[in-house]
Amino acid sequence: QITSKTLKKLAMGVVMQFVAGIIGSLGAFCLGCVIGWSGPVELEIKSGEAYNFKPSTVEWGLVGSLMTLGGACSCIPVGIFAAAIGRKITMLALVIPFMIGWLLIIFAMHIAMVIVGRFLVGFSGGAFSVAAPMYTTEIGELRFRGIMGCFFQLLVVHGILYGFVAGAFLKTLVFNILCAIWPVIFFVLLFFMPESPVYLMQKGKTEKAEKSLKFFRAKDADVSGEMKEITPPPATQAEPMGKILCRKTTRKGLIISILLMFFQQLTGINAIMFYSTAIFKDAGSSLEPRFATIVIGVVQVIATILAIFLIEKIGRKILLLVSAFLMGLATLTMAVYKGVLTDLDVGWVALIALCVFIIGFSLGFGPIPWAINAELFAEDAKAYAGSIAGTMNWIFAFCVTMGYPVLNEVLGAAICFAIFAAFALAAFLFILIFVPETKGKTLNEI
Repeated sequence: QITSKTLKKLAMGVVMQFVAGIIGSLGAFCLGCVIGWSGPVELEIKSGEAYNFKPSTVEWGLVGSLMTLGGACSCIPVGIFAAAIGRKITMLALVIPFMIGWLLIIFAMHIAMVIVGRFLVGFSGGAFSVAAPMYTTEIGELRFRGIMGCFFQLLVVHGILYGFVAGAFLKTLVFNILCAIWPVIFFVLLFFMPESPVYLMQKGKTEKAEKSLKFFRAKDADVSGEMKEITPPPATQAEPMGKILCRKTTRKGLIISILLMFFQQLTGINAIMFYSTAIFKDAGSSLEPRFATIVIGVVQVIATILAIFLIEKIGRKILLLVSAFLMGLATLTMAVYKGVLTDLDVGWVALIALCVFIIGFSLGFGPIPWAINAELFAEDAKAYAGSIAGTMNWIFAFCVTMGYPVLNEVLGAAICFAIFAAFALAAFLFILIFVPETKGKTLNEI
């Protein structure tokens, strides 16, 4: 018979998992601040009001693109360090380059300091795309693993919204400082959280792993079943990285994860965000651009929260299929609009397409590739394979960020959106045929 006292302890265990998951994902909030920074400050920096210099077009392009390149450079080293010294210590160490980057941006005397600062905050923020989902899925119970795997994207979109709102009303210096304080807050809160029990078991620290699990469940909870699940098979305890990555199951999971990252970036999220202000204007909206971006940020947050409620009810695969369908429909609509409807007074069509795309992306392709990336691999392969997939995501983002404006100028917006629609169709078919459903399965079953 379960007493009310036992139920209360179990409930506190659930709350502790979620609180720890959010704290572990606060690095993603810091990344969201980095992503949401460039839009609000662009006019003030380009006009010379923010600093004692004015960047050229090429220099400002580097400010935007080097953030994604920084993310691409960090994932593999972070995966190696997370496997060697632990998830928690690795994330705590990332605060150092994060703060150096923000200090360079705050006290910039030359555009080079801003560029280097953006690379460093991109490096640190991008690293959390590997470390944070790894930590949150490893501390959560099986029934909450999908929800906690989505915490990364949930905190990213909250960070972006924070950047949009703060940047809309504050001067660049104050805005920079309010972005820079979050890595410090993250460091202080994570410092008091235990290390991942999965990592501790991999290092043979059974007592510490059990203590960590009980912290996230309840002090007197029976965690013997979970301890058995996270105990690595003897044959895999001392295998080198090369042998781990050459396993058939690891290779298959890596291909699926990389292609999900590919479709996340190549289905048009950057193009839609690039056109968002113009779309509001074409629709006859009287909203200022800064308020239009805030509306977009709010829609992203609401749709991502909805995805978190749905992921353990209807599964990852169905949400990804719905996401690909909605994004394909939206980008096809945008292609038609840019191709034949621009001269007509139907700007509302593009506005609806914008909202449908953002909802579709936030329901599936925003959060789920990161959650699945933390689920597809054996515990000893997760840090290495997940970091490779994360690196590819940032490389794809860098290529799209650099290549889209050129293609848009050469081919035109209509053809670009038609290409994005084709990628969405390919994503739908890929998910339908190749992506496994991981809902309710242990890591060993997957």
